Amino acid sequence: MYNKSAVLQLLDASAISYELTEHPAVCNMEEAAALTLPYPQDEAKNLFVRDDKKCCYYLITVKENKRVDLKQFRKDHGTRPLSFASDPDLWQYLQLTPGSVTPLGLLNNTAHNVVLYLDHAFLEDSCRIGIHPNDNTATIWMNTADLIQLLEAHGTTVHTVKL
Repeated sequence: MYNKSAVLQLLDASAISYELTEHPAVCNMEEAAALTLPYPQDEAKNLFVRDDKKCCYYLITVKENKRVDLKQFRKDHGTRPLSFASDPDLWQYLQLTPGSVTPLGLLNNTAHNVVLYLDHAFLEDSCRIGIHPNDNTATIWMNTADLIQLLEAHGTTVHTVKL
């Protein structure tokens, strides 16, 4: 299982440059907004969703200030109707608890049955993304392309889309 320590070891072993910001635990974007973070414009918001048949699971990662219209997302990406996945699903698929959702949780998805939809905005401007290291007491700031490469190397399907 990739916990915070294992994520940091993987990044180091993969020679991926990152900056780590330790902070009090945050469970939502409102709590994160109360923190003083070095790159708030690059902070990610993550939505773990499933289709109505509980067959397909998706992680949608957008800039922290964006809202995701799941009905529009469904139309744009040809999915069945979507809703938020349950806490037990979050643990089963990503081995994460609520408040800790992050693309790095996909490292724990050994069945590779969760698809990541990453907002193309993270590839613009600074090309940096701020995400939890599978623990909501820290944020990793890293190059977005490095994140995509790391996840794809572990078998995750990654779509970069304009959201």
